[in-house]
Amino acid sequence: QVQLVESGGGLAQAGGSLRLSCAAPARIFSINAMGWYRQAPGKQRELVARIAVVGSTYYADSVKGRFTISRDNAKNTMYLQMNSLKPEDTAVYYCAALRSWNEILDLGQGTQVTVSS
Repeated sequence: QVQLVESGGGLAQAGGSLRLSCAAPARIFSINAMGWYRQAPGKQRELVARIAVVGSTYYADSVKGRFTISRDNAKNTMYLQMNSLKPEDTAVYYCAALRSWNEILDLGQGTQVTVSS
């Protein structure tokens, strides 16, 4: 278990913003890519965004232009800035440490994001 700790979820109105944070152990954060996944009720978990140690990023088409993933290597913390939120963004959001660019090493407990219309 990696011990990833998410924070920052909550309730927002459509068009609003939220910022998620994920704190990770330094031994993991310093060498692993990180990512955000989400799972809506009745749907499969999906990748939202991921970021390499050196900062290169990938976004799902559904959030491109609205969400920004970033990491502060000095604080061992990753962020997801979510703007222009839509009701379809409602889900449990999970922080992930990645074993490789496409493989999850571990997931956090998750934080609920609810967007009202």
